[in-house]
Amino acid sequence: MLVSAKEMLQKAKAGKYAVGQFNINNLEWTKAILLTAQELNSPVILGVSEGAGKYMCGYTTVANMVKAMINELNITVPVALHLDHGSYEGAQKCIAAGFSSVMFDGSHYPIEENIAKTKELVAKANELNISLEAEVGAIGGEEDGVVGNGEVADPKECKMIADLGVTMLAAGIGNIHGKYPANWAGLSFDTLDAIQQLTGDMPLVLHGGTGIPAEMIKKAISLGVSKINVNTECQLAFADATRKYIEAGKDLEGKGFDPRKLLAPGTEAIKATVKEKMELFGSVGKA
Repeated sequence: MLVSAKEMLQKAKAGKYAVGQFNINNLEWTKAILLTAQELNSPVILGVSEGAGKYMCGYTTVANMVKAMINELNITVPVALHLDHGSYEGAQKCIAAGFSSVMFDGSHYPIEENIAKTKELVAKANELNISLEAEVGAIGGEEDGVVGNGEVADPKECKMIADLGVTMLAAGIGNIHGKYPANWAGLSFDTLDAIQQLTGDMPLVLHGGTGIPAEMIKKAISLGVSKINVNTECQLAFADATRKYIEAGKDLEGKGFDPRKLLAPGTEAIKATVKEKMELFGSVGKA
């Protein structure tokens, strides 16, 4: 059964730890993340970008796969299925498909329009008991063609959006999607602190969790970050393990070409990455 991310994030905020959102791209990804969460007794959020949703044959396919997998694998820890960086239309589609959480990224709209659209989705989410994430200030780097420069959100605008009744708030604090460039200036903790002062108990979300040094992650959690998104790191680990398998010629030995064998090292690499992140975020044993 899928749950809203609301309760798990409120607990995380109060307990000074963070729940990881790990993006899924296919069956192996989903299975690896769910099994690791269960093994570590950690709550987890499965993130689906609009591009990944399309790749996996639509949001209904994704929701049905995840629900069936939770059932078949006897997953008992809280699992939220969340639309990542959703458009207004995408958020509506995921709500209809049975997602338990959606993000509406209105950060590229003028603040008035972001507020109006967010307000509308808050009403719908409350009615169905699903969680809603909003964003203020674009996150840097590229995600599904959306490019930002690691901008810093305006704390006053963050408060305006938080006051609409969203479940969680993603605010740009100099974080970037994908790999961090060598000249990256780091996270703006002053901004994060100012946002938390104004938004109080609202769980804050850190996007672009790949490549942020562990000390910075821990400091961000101490300043109210309760959800951290990881995607690129799992992709890199998967690709690396798969490359090693093929370079070692294992796909040419016996039935090594069987996708179940070919994709196994990458799947294990995702598990290891998720475990490392859950330990760093402090969510182990918190289910």
